[in-house]
Amino acid sequence: MALSGTTTAPRRSSPLPRLPLRQIACLIPVCLVVVWSIGNWPVIVAGLGQLRAADRLWLLAAVVITCLCWVAVCFARQGTVLEPLPPGRLLATQFAAGAANDLLPAGIGAHLVTLRFYRRCGVPLTRASASLALYSLALPLARLVLLLVLLSLTPGVLHLGEAVPAGRTLLMTLLALTAAALLVLVLLAVRPLRGAVRGFLGAALTDARALHIRPARVAALWGGALAFPALQAGVLVTVALALRAPAPWLHVGIAYLAAAAAVGFIPAPGGLGSVDAALLVTLTAIGTPVTTATAVVIGFRAITSWLPLLPGVLALYALVRRKVL
Repeated sequence: MALSGTTTAPRRSSPLPRLPLRQIACLIPVCLVVVWSIGNWPVIVAGLGQLRAADRLWLLAAVVITCLCWVAVCFARQGTVLEPLPPGRLLATQFAAGAANDLLPAGIGAHLVTLRFYRRCGVPLTRASASLALYSLALPLARLVLLLVLLSLTPGVLHLGEAVPAGRTLLMTLLALTAAALLVLVLLAVRPLRGAVRGFLGAALTDARALHIRPARVAALWGGALAFPALQAGVLVTVALALRAPAPWLHVGIAYLAAAAAVGFIPAPGGLGSVDAALLVTLTAIGTPVTTATAVVIGFRAITSWLPLLPGVLALYALVRRKVL
């Protein structure tokens, strides 16, 4: 029985439980994989069906070379920062970044995962962003060098005029030049943006000079940047050999480098669609029959993108749960 004159304090309602935002964020990539798989299931089934008649040993070689691609990326990533990165976590992060890259356009997924990893390793944001820019510049330069070297060894391999209409080539060139001109005009017109870009470029150049006076970083950056496209071309070559494509292996490697260089600025997730179409054009240009070229492209896509996608997403989930990212 309560005493007179006393008041009972109002009972506070218990706070609502916090939503597990980190766990929800971890599940988003898994949902994206499920949606992508449902939308592309006929293509996946067709690709796997094409591989049934392929040589298993060459396909196994393609899988091994695909795994080496992540090692090459790790060397290139380490070559863009002064701080030593933990090798095991770096490899796991780049494996997960490959899955993120297949889900988001223009390499954004891989860059976001890598940027988060750099920040967790104590790299300042400005220098981490500069390292991503250096990596994005080194890879296409290395790819172009490889392509020019191989073309000098085998001149007259590509006959793109027969595979690509001249009008379409001219249109694509004009669109690229127009986009570049618009970007320059925007930078010249917007003063705050111009200042921010100037400051970023200054920091990036300072870091690049600091990295290039260290032989170990130079070897890691440019060795990895050259090895990655060479290994990717090796995957396409081994898939072509598995499917008994008639084109010489060196010509198939040139076809990959030319296709990758042609679609380097197309913002498709992981190059899905754009790289495939360019590979079909270049493989046809070196004399591969259309049906065989289609099977080679499907096999290449299955090994480099489809098979590692779910394990990569699970690795991304684990890295986020353990706060590595």
